[in-house]
Amino acid sequence: MDGHEGHVVGVDAGGTSTRALAVGPDGSMLGRGRSGGANPNSHSPEDATAHLAEAITAALSGLDAARTRACVVGMAGASKLSDPVVAEAFDRTWDGLGLGCPVRVVSDAEAAFASATTAPDGTVLIAGTGSIAARIRKRRRVSVAGGYGWLLGDEGSAFWLGRQAVRATLDALTGGQPIDGLSATVLAEAFGESPSGTPLEVAHKLITMANAEAPIRLARFAPLVSAAEQQGDPAAARITTRAAELLVAQALAAREPGEDTPVVLVGSVLSQCGPVAREVRAGLADLDVLGSADGELGAAWLAAVDAYGEDAPRPQP
Repeated sequence: MDGHEGHVVGVDAGGTSTRALAVGPDGSMLGRGRSGGANPNSHSPEDATAHLAEAITAALSGLDAARTRACVVGMAGASKLSDPVVAEAFDRTWDGLGLGCPVRVVSDAEAAFASATTAPDGTVLIAGTGSIAARIRKRRRVSVAGGYGWLLGDEGSAFWLGRQAVRATLDALTGGQPIDGLSATVLAEAFGESPSGTPLEVAHKLITMANAEAPIRLARFAPLVSAAEQQGDPAAARITTRAAELLVAQALAAREPGEDTPVVLVGSVLSQCGPVAREVRAGLADLDVLGSADGELGAAWLAAVDAYGEDAPRPQP
């Protein structure tokens, strides 16, 4: 149980999943919770708030919610809260949790940056389901590059990689190219088995399937691109190289000339074992590049600073 100084809660609310941590004043982990995505740009307010409530409630299991000293939610799509209808749905959720403090919503970029460094200034590059680069000053996001969502941007993200994988498969089907490597794995993921019909008929089936699902579902094809690149597939290599170029450009666009602050890489696409991450790191080799821990750790530390001051210990995973 938490002591007399209570506890804090940090939440990473992304497009695919929501993760929450309850942390004691000494940085010790008191509870964890997980649920579905809570980005209000890609989920309805009802689904997003339900997932947030589920994750936070699970993290506080066995703890007195009223003794929560601070709660910081790092949220992809936080700008959506400027919509009064969406904001009202979230306010109802915060009230229903019974926390002993207001909930402070920050961008996922701010939480991610804080998860990797105590430096107050720098750049964070996020490439998960979506993508964005942000300039951080005094732990606050002051400007961004990208982050326009799946319809207008998200270059280099898992969504973008998945869309490019489907497009490459369509090009193979309609261009009379062999259906192997990346294109074969895309069709297997899409249909569970090799679909019947001529290549043109299969292409039409793939287009119909992609348009029938939520656009964000294209992100599920992203791991196939990395796997195919590692097997030497040239189409996959072209996709990962282009993704890295776009992400490096995004990161540099968020920085001032000559800036020597750290660059924090965040998200599944930028995990160190992947080809996109490898090429991004090469493109930023002259800078101090750090890999991020989970965003909920950064959000929990920001909450701890809110509650206990600048000397608050960083949460231990």
